[in-house]
Amino acid sequence: MVARIDHVSLAVADFEKAKNFFESLGAVAGVGAKDDNTKFYWQIFSLGDMSRIELITPTDKGSFLDGFMKSRGSGVHHITLQTCDIKKAIAKLDEMGIPYFGYNEYPGGIWKEIFIHPKHAFGVLIQIAEFNANDWLSPEVKMPDGQFIIEVKNGTVILTLPHPGGGTATIQLTKEQARHLAQELLNSIA
Repeated sequence: MVARIDHVSLAVADFEKAKNFFESLGAVAGVGAKDDNTKFYWQIFSLGDMSRIELITPTDKGSFLDGFMKSRGSGVHHITLQTCDIKKAIAKLDEMGIPYFGYNEYPGGIWKEIFIHPKHAFGVLIQIAEFNANDWLSPEVKMPDGQFIIEVKNGTVILTLPHPGGGTATIQLTKEQARHLAQELLNSIA
């Protein structure tokens, strides 16, 4: 049902301050957009291999974030879980008797989502969404499918691959482990 945690979303009052903070830690800004209907701005940031944070901030009075910000201030707003099939996720929640709300499907099917209220998820709002993770990342942190990078540094072999969850995954091997892996790969295709 759930493939992985995609990101943690932080509601912030001062977007620029939060952005500068995370960028100083090495975060790379990805896609962001203003939503005029619910009066907020969101942006995804990548941190290393596969870790992501989303910053969300109100853009005007009447934002859907107003109540949250008034009662809690800045902090964790929700956790987004990626699913490969939102309909199957919904069927599983129905089967388990877990209530959900807010089904949305955005134009072109680029993002389909539902939510589980914090009272049904141990105090945290859960967003379950079907999407292609690479669509939301900076080109700087993406790698084309089928490509990889091999580097050797200080006797360590560093293999960087595209990850199906978006971005890259890096594996560090000793020279002996790399030789063994190479031999196993050759044996498997022989």
